[in-house]
Amino acid sequence: MFALVVRFDCRDDEAAARFDELTATAVQQITELEPGTLVYATAAVEGEPLARVFYEVYRDRDAFQAHEDAEHMRRFHELKNPLLTATRVEFLQPGPGKGAVSGEPA
Repeated sequence: MFALVVRFDCRDDEAAARFDELTATAVQQITELEPGTLVYATAAVEGEPLARVFYEVYRDRDAFQAHEDAEHMRRFHELKNPLLTATRVEFLQPGPGKGAVSGEPA
């Protein structure tokens, strides 16, 4: 199990709208093409209209690397980066819990 949380801060409302469009396309491709991606949940941050958070869980580090190397993700990164003012990535060490974060299937 390999998990991370990513926070993206968009430049402005227009950038946030474009980021959301790109995200919807990426999630569709991830769902169709990445069996090793167990959870790929995206959310807007309440009270911060320009912030987005992704929670990602992969079968293992190899599945994460396959995700990062996939053409659809390279394209997503290329198109999203100019829309952002900041990105923060936190890699997680799963502990006790229920569902995918605990190492149990969701």
